[in-house]
Amino acid sequence: MTVADSGSRLAFVLGTSAGGVGRHVAMLADGLVRRGHQVVVAGPPDTEEVFGFGRLGARFLPVPIADRPRPLNDLRAVRALRALRGAHAVHAHGLRAGALAGLALLGTRTGLVVTLHNAATAGGAIGAVHGVLERIVARRADRVLVVSPDLGERMAALGAGRVEAAVVPAPALPPSGRGAQEVRAELGTQDRPVLLTIARLAQQKGLETLLDVAAGFGSGRASGESATRAVFLVAGDGPLRGRLQERIDREDLPVRLLGERGDVGDLLGVARALLVPSRWEGQPLSVQEALRAGTPVIATAVGGVPSMVGEAGLLVPYGDVAAMREAVERVLADDDLAGALAEAAARRGGELPGPQQALEAVLAVYGGISRVR
Repeated sequence: MTVADSGSRLAFVLGTSAGGVGRHVAMLADGLVRRGHQVVVAGPPDTEEVFGFGRLGARFLPVPIADRPRPLNDLRAVRALRALRGAHAVHAHGLRAGALAGLALLGTRTGLVVTLHNAATAGGAIGAVHGVLERIVARRADRVLVVSPDLGERMAALGAGRVEAAVVPAPALPPSGRGAQEVRAELGTQDRPVLLTIARLAQQKGLETLLDVAAGFGSGRASGESATRAVFLVAGDGPLRGRLQERIDREDLPVRLLGERGDVGDLLGVARALLVPSRWEGQPLSVQEALRAGTPVIATAVGGVPSMVGEAGLLVPYGDVAAMREAVERVLADDDLAGALAEAAARRGGELPGPQQALEAVLAVYGGISRVR
């Protein structure tokens, strides 16, 4: 039996996730179950609560994979993951999940695929641990899939034998019955241009840069009527919310934290542009969603963003507040530029891979492992 055959036993491993990684694993698991494969998903119990892998037809194996090093917890995770030995392929998502799976599969012929969805953006002890995990994955994985070229270069330099590009499409946004006027009325932005950011409120997302950019807007602080009236909306939640809100209030910035939203499509429909100030991104779902919605993108030129956006947005160096502020002012002031970027975004969005391409890509990878074993 090969991996392409119906009935192959395939396993996924993931750590703590409430967003893109969990949705990606759920999409792959659902597609493989529909093709007749036996699918096991191993991860923290709360991922099952959020994504419902069991409802998709997969068997869920609770494994305590934490988001940071915890020696006793990690030992328990490695022991639990030994139950996956004998699968045709084990596909781990994330560096910690990949390293723990690699240790659990030592001494077996079970193929291991690891998709790296993120890069380290912190130094010190956290960065050192990250480096150790990278070396484990580079040595243990039969295939390493990466969401950006810089991750691929790093893993190749660490000795990974086969490094390939990952295909991580954003799921389709649910249709909305609301019009733009209704959405604007709910947001209170009827006569104000909107710059939208969709992000977890965490260190990687560079939100301090967003606030620095916004500080140049508002009454008397920006050139042009549109820029003066602009409002920056941030959809998402996370550990930095309190700190960000404190600065917004203290400096009276034209920024509103909306919290988690289930109407991303509606927000993109009223946004002049999606603003992405991140330190690093791979294949961000928010950028894919914006392109498919025909919303221009203003983003930092990091990770996989440049190759994803192409000509459909304006890219600036990370941390360059002046460059990002200038890009925002250009899009606000120039209707022709905004229209051209919107058309380019819609074209680029139509070219992005979807769930079927992602499924075919991983099956090809699994098949390659089975042929060499």
